[in-house]
Formats: sequence, structure tokens, C-alpha cells
Amino acid sequence: MTTRRRGAARLLLLLPFAGLLWTPFYDRLTPALFGFPFFYWYQLAWVPVTAALIFAVWRIERP
Repeated sequence: MTTRRRGAARLLLLLPFAGLLWTPFYDRLTPALFGFPFFYWYQLAWVPVTAALIFAVWRIERP
């Protein structure tokens, strides 16, 4: 596997960091989902997304 491909795969791990870094982006109540304000469900939605990204990077990098 090339170093360039591994580096690109590791950049995927920055997505959750960037998605949650800027709090004013998701610091609001609407749109609500199943009664949960946007602030809460946006953060909770990143949990499975982050797990999937970690799994994808692991699959790309394993020999």
C-alpha cells in the first residue's frame, strides 16, 4: 500500500473533528428529530459515523 493512500485514509479521521469543532454551527434547537433538539442529535449522529470512518481507515491500512 502506498504512503499517499494511507495518508488520504487518515485524513478521513479529521471529519468528525471538523464536524464537531465549530459549535455555533449546531448550537440551535431546530430541526428537532424525535423530540431531540438539533444540538443533541447532531452530536449523537457523529458516533456511528465516526465508528464507520475508523473501521474504513482500519480496512484500508491493514495489510
